[in-house]
Amino acid sequence: MDSQTQRDREAKADEAINAINRKAGRNMPQAVGTAIALIAIILLCLWASPVLFVVLVVLFMIAGLWELRVDFATINLHIPLVTLWICSTVTLLAVYFYPRHVVAMAVCVAVSLIAVAFSATLQVWHGRRVEKELDNKALTTPDAPDRRTEQHSHLTQVAVAMFTVLYIPLLASCIVMPLTFNEHYFAHAMLIVFMPALSDTGGLFAGMLFGRHKLSPRISPKKSVEGLCGSMLFAVAGAYAVFACTYEPALWATRWWAPLLTGVIIGIVGTYGDLCASMLKRDMGIKDMGHMLKGHGGVLDRVDSILMCAPFICVLLWATGL
Repeated sequence: MDSQTQRDREAKADEAINAINRKAGRNMPQAVGTAIALIAIILLCLWASPVLFVVLVVLFMIAGLWELRVDFATINLHIPLVTLWICSTVTLLAVYFYPRHVVAMAVCVAVSLIAVAFSATLQVWHGRRVEKELDNKALTTPDAPDRRTEQHSHLTQVAVAMFTVLYIPLLASCIVMPLTFNEHYFAHAMLIVFMPALSDTGGLFAGMLFGRHKLSPRISPKKSVEGLCGSMLFAVAGAYAVFACTYEPALWATRWWAPLLTGVIIGIVGTYGDLCASMLKRDMGIKDMGHMLKGHGGVLDRVDSILMCAPFICVLLWATGL
């Protein structure tokens, strides 16, 4: 009798977890475990040294570029991966170490655009590893048509490669740059990295509990207006917590509106970044950018909102002197 009761409880628990997973659109236990591990790694790097955090950003962007390489290859678009790896690494390191950070970003991005545009015109074999990843993606979406033989012009190949420069090295530079001013690198990193993630969490739970009005059903059926409100609410609360724990009361009390504005921007822009990534994936016929992070998909699935929010937070922190 006791064993039967135990089995019934386990069955009900599994059923409840499966219902949550279906509503959230992801494996929640895996997602929570991965999130805890990522938070621990990021905090450890920030505690040890901002340079170590910059290296972590570089590694994440290198992984993200690999994912984009495979994703674009599903529709026979081939970005010059090695050139992008080199350009992205040089750009992010130069933005942090060169004293004139904005100049370093502008020059490196301009040179990267030229180098990548030239490399994209070359017909470079993409290797067996990419083919294997493409086969795996085809297995995860068996109903999707195989578009690996689509034909594209050289101009299209160049345009996609240049878009990648603007999407990864340029936006990622805005994650690195706030570490260099006003001597509050820890708070700036928290706002740029964790507040978009907190906003995503707020949107997820608000959408699961209260979501009734679809935000953009054609692009992302699970996004709702209620989820957007939850994203902004969580981001505002998180921004106030970071500001209160970091800045002197006399400083941020005169800028009490800054956390409010920061949270609203993160909620709106982060949701927009998610929708843009969803639209890109829908156009390519894929579900996730990759599978490196269990429960979250790929690296770019996790950082898309962070990349979109980074320029806005960077400018806001610089303009307010925080």
